[in-house]
Amino acid sequence: MPGSRSELEFSFPAECRIRSGSDFDRVYAEKQRAGDDMLLIFGMANQLGISRIGLSVSKKHGNAVQRNRRKRLLREAFRLSRKQIPIGFDFVLIPRVIDTPTLKGYRSSLIRLTKKIARRQSAQMKKAD
Repeated sequence: MPGSRSELEFSFPAECRIRSGSDFDRVYAEKQRAGDDMLLIFGMANQLGISRIGLSVSKKHGNAVQRNRRKRLLREAFRLSRKQIPIGFDFVLIPRVIDTPTLKGYRSSLIRLTKKIARRQSAQMKKAD
């Protein structure tokens, strides 16, 4: 049934996307990052009560078709994993150059790395208090 609660839980509304260059710059300037062999993620806390993502896929990943496929996989990984990702953060996802990216691989990396950034951010905030 369209508009049902379970359908909304897996949606990917526009407010979950980082679109402005200044927002990207703020996340990069925070210098909180975590990475593995699939992804490099920059993150910072926001005051929005939701988590947002921005994507940065360079030309090292191939032509436009290949880059867009990676972006689709990353958006889908975020959409399906929203319940497991810490709330209240902005994340910029940068995929590593690998031969065959998979949705499963991106999902597991995304969940693990976003939690790592959230732990670091909370430890840093406690240290500042």
